[in-house]
Amino acid sequence: MRFTRTIRRITMLLAAAALLLGVPAAVAAHASAAATGTGWIRLAHFSPNTPAVDVYLYSFGNSNAEIVLHHVTYGTVSPYESVSVGDYSVAMRSAGASATSQPVLSTSLTVKADRAYTVAGMGPESGLRLVVLDDQLTPPSGKSLVRVVQASLKQQAVKFTCSCGGTLASKASLGSVTSYAPIPPGTWTMAAIGSTAKTSLPVSLVAGTVHTEVVLDGSNGLEILNLEDAAGAGLPPAGGVTTGFGGTAGHGPGSPLPWAALIAAGSLLAAGGGLRLRRHGLGRQLRSGV
Repeated sequence: MRFTRTIRRITMLLAAAALLLGVPAAVAAHASAAATGTGWIRLAHFSPNTPAVDVYLYSFGNSNAEIVLHHVTYGTVSPYESVSVGDYSVAMRSAGASATSQPVLSTSLTVKADRAYTVAGMGPESGLRLVVLDDQLTPPSGKSLVRVVQASLKQQAVKFTCSCGGTLASKASLGSVTSYAPIPPGTWTMAAIGSTAKTSLPVSLVAGTVHTEVVLDGSNGLEILNLEDAAGAGLPPAGGVTTGFGGTAGHGPGSPLPWAALIAAGSLLAAGGGLRLRRHGLGRQLRSGV
């Protein structure tokens, strides 16, 4: 009986040690997941009469740009890039300007986990501004979401319609952005109508996808640029760059697991020492089989 009780105590000590090791490990895993959370950013030039620019993305407190896009022209949109959560700044310089020169424009944004953002130069050159747009990634079940960005300078007001029977914008001015509207899946004709020009584009909407329709000044009038913000299941578009901007990633605190192992080992040794003091005859019992 004494032998059985002794074995039970040893088993309980081992279980306690496993608990000591397991809890910190779980905490460390959670902290690591939080530290490596990602979001997505894409950059765009939607100012009709602004010349080409160079666009820089910086993480907060780092003067080395994580990405530089050279000679970005009107109507250009980069793919989504995955970035670690945190604070960032975007700077816009004239194409070819020194990387250390004063930016023409700059803005800041905070990237949250599993969120997507479009940072766009908007408005006329005289009123150029950088705008941070929150991009929706999850539409209602069985629906697609569509919004409209009005980036035409030649048309002061643009009406934007969908052949599904909806008007997404009635009098959209330059630099305006509509809210997302839910639209049933299907192939619909999107139409942009100004006072002196109009254009249309067939767009296939699949349930679960999210789109941004950008109205641009083209060489022969208005044009519509169809952007896919999300391809479903809360993810950015398939085929988008997901390898990140590069640069130096931040490091979280060291794992507490080694310290927990030392604590657990110390606990076992101390408990084992106490057990030996209380059960000084354990060796004799094991040998005798009592």
